[in-house]
Amino acid sequence: MRYLSLATDYDGTLAEQGRVRPQTVEAIERLRKSGRRTLLVTGRELEDLKSVFDRLDLFDLVVVENGAVLYRPQTREEIVLAEPPPPELAARLRERGATPLGVGRVIVATREPYEVMALEIVHELGLEWQVIFNKGAVMLLPGGVNKQSGLQAALAELGLSMRNTVAVGDAENDHALLSAAECGVAVANALDSLKDRADLVTRGARGAGVEELVDRLIEDDLRSVVVARHALLLGTRRDGTELRIAPAGRRLLIAGPSGSGKTTAATGFIERLMSAGYQCCIVDPEGEYEGFEGLVEIGTAERAPTVEEVLELLAKPSVHAGVNLLAVPLAERPRFVASLLPRLQEMRAKTGRPHWIVIDEAHHLFPASWQPAPLTLPRELGGVLMITVHPENVSKAMLEAVDMALAVGDAPEHTLAPFGKVGKTDLREGEVLAWSSGKAAPLKLVPGKAQHRRHRRKYAAGDLEHEAFVFRGPEGRLQLRAQNLSIFLQMAEGVDDDTWLHHLGQRDYSRWFRSVIKDEDLAGEAEGIERLGGMESRARIREAIEKRYTLPG
Repeated sequence: MRYLSLATDYDGTLAEQGRVRPQTVEAIERLRKSGRRTLLVTGRELEDLKSVFDRLDLFDLVVVENGAVLYRPQTREEIVLAEPPPPELAARLRERGATPLGVGRVIVATREPYEVMALEIVHELGLEWQVIFNKGAVMLLPGGVNKQSGLQAALAELGLSMRNTVAVGDAENDHALLSAAECGVAVANALDSLKDRADLVTRGARGAGVEELVDRLIEDDLRSVVVARHALLLGTRRDGTELRIAPAGRRLLIAGPSGSGKTTAATGFIERLMSAGYQCCIVDPEGEYEGFEGLVEIGTAERAPTVEEVLELLAKPSVHAGVNLLAVPLAERPRFVASLLPRLQEMRAKTGRPHWIVIDEAHHLFPASWQPAPLTLPRELGGVLMITVHPENVSKAMLEAVDMALAVGDAPEHTLAPFGKVGKTDLREGEVLAWSSGKAAPLKLVPGKAQHRRHRRKYAAGDLEHEAFVFRGPEGRLQLRAQNLSIFLQMAEGVDDDTWLHHLGQRDYSRWFRSVIKDEDLAGEAEGIERLGGMESRARIREAIEKRYTLPG
């Protein structure tokens, strides 16, 4: 279930002439029985709302005063979300004849044509207040307080995300509400300006429109409604058209050789997901997402994470989790992921989150021998991004679930071989080969806004295996292999002067930093050191490495 909460306006949406018809009440009751949460968001003051509607118990939370006050129907508690109005504001409006005039816990309300007068008084008092309209009503509120801010506070209390919320309204003050929700709905009697920006317009007006919306939510979770404004940009085709994908239900795979640009492709996409408010859980076997902006990490090189810790971290919708598996033995990592996935699915059933699960090193975590249990059946596991060097070694069950694959680096047609025969394609700089529905075409990816220095731990303390730096010496007598930067520095301290200077003169150090470590800045600084020569170069190379990488003690 994608949409777990419905937020509805009151006047002109749920109600007509201040009254809610029995059929609409029954519709809200049906929606709640489906397991969804309901929220009422209105510009009315609480006592005024209670005087016309006695079924606030239909809602988990009620937002009144256009986002300024939160009300808990079950306990009858009120939470004021903004500063109260200065007494001079209402006093001056009253002195100048504004009528009617209402003063709530925060809101000060009147009607047209007193909006100009209201703005003048706000200016005279030097207040950072705003004027919001609602079909003739004029509401004065502190800056930043609106239906969106109130709904956000209510959802946070319920542990729900705006990305799993449908909002429905009819008037000017509902613009913020509808634009913030994942799906914004206008009832048939709504203002044209609201209809133009809505993702869906109901056939029915007011309560009938809400009933229609409820029926569609229960019937198919609004699967038939395409919310184009949330589509995520992947890249641009050679003909200049953009490729965008829906932010829900997709299963992506990014594959390519080591150092081919998988990181750039993956982190750019993850960055856009997080920026758009979609909660991410990144399963990080090698600790390579350490320091990724916006990510809260659980687990270290010394301490393994637990499933319960991951779930606790994800309980807050705004938190993105990085699950570091460095301390989990290599052979145990697939088992850890197999125990994590069902719990994440349980969490999704209750909260709709995390919206995306990112699996790095998928060939290790979902090996070809992996057979999913019913609860981890991959076709039910939408919102998944897998990253791998060897797609042919990924479980067949997971590969069959993939609906889009991006091949990065040389020979992309070979990388995509597990998905069928793909013709040879020469990629241009910045392009990947994008496969979907049996067809493949070049795609120029949209780069991320922030450069992410992934692989730092791998290069600093991991095992580069066949790409190790080999100290051979001037006569080729040595075979000292440095599988990472830490070992490189240890060996650099111990090799004889002739060996060090031999590789320095051949510029082997900068070449390795550039081609294997993939660190152009480090390679550039090393080149400068190599040109200068001399025995002090050892200390300078060490300093250049240590200021960029955290090496094990």
